[in-house]
Amino acid sequence: MAKVEFPEFIYPDAHCIAGVDEVGRGPLVGAVVTAAVILDPNNPIAGLTDSKKLTEKKRTALSEEIKEKALAWTIARAEADEIDELNILHATMLAMKRAVAHLSMQPDFVLIDGNRCPELPMPSQAVVKGDLRVAEISAASILAKVARDNEMAELDKIYPEFGFAKHKGYPTKLHFEMLAKYGPTPQHRKSFKPVKKALGIE
Repeated sequence: MAKVEFPEFIYPDAHCIAGVDEVGRGPLVGAVVTAAVILDPNNPIAGLTDSKKLTEKKRTALSEEIKEKALAWTIARAEADEIDELNILHATMLAMKRAVAHLSMQPDFVLIDGNRCPELPMPSQAVVKGDLRVAEISAASILAKVARDNEMAELDKIYPEFGFAKHKGYPTKLHFEMLAKYGPTPQHRKSFKPVKKALGIE
């Protein structure tokens, strides 16, 4: 069995490690999207890093390469109504649990980007700035970012006036202006303060 060493832990029995990351905690609209990835040590992928540090073109290319080369990968989500019901933190944890649960092979150790882990049936470790430091988490961040950006591009076709393809649902000046002018879409997170304001339920 491979000995896995990382500054925050030593877990000598880990031989199948998954990385998990999320995209979309801050936007006012749409799902929070998570991904889980188990990389193949015999089929390395060059250029993995935090998805936010890559161009859209590079992210898209890496996303396809990850799907081709990884031993297992999955994308999961928590929808806007689940975010409203649970709050964004708990909805993110739920989406991460779903991502791990839907992997085609079960990892024996999970590395989670950030400072807390969802409840999982196997050991896990939170890694601050994990998307920069751990290849598996970098890969997950890329898959989640590409998936969510594509969803925002699709939503942009339905509501072109909102400019979702540009700002991806984040709270920008344009987004605030369109919220005030048109009101929230069904995909908006009604528990988020700017959306509440647009609904007149501050």
